[in-house]
Amino acid sequence: MALGLLGQLLFTGRMLVQWLHSERVGRSEVPPIFWWMSLGGAAMLLTYFLWRMDIVGVLGQSLGFVIYLRNIMLIRGTVDRERAGL
Repeated sequence: MALGLLGQLLFTGRMLVQWLHSERVGRSEVPPIFWWMSLGGAAMLLTYFLWRMDIVGVLGQSLGFVIYLRNIMLIRGTVDRERAGL
């Protein structure tokens, strides 16, 4: 249960991080930490739901996990291109 609660806390906390970041920069913007928190929270919740054999929870987290991972990959690709001067 602790894993599920920690995962939910991390997953929910990402919204607070995004809101505070957007307020700081003065526009709606999603910082990279949002995607890392999303991925971590989804991984914990997915593990929890698999352990509980909760198909609804597994299905609910599976697609999001892929999307969060892909966003991190896109961000890393952008950083690599910027470092290469492209």
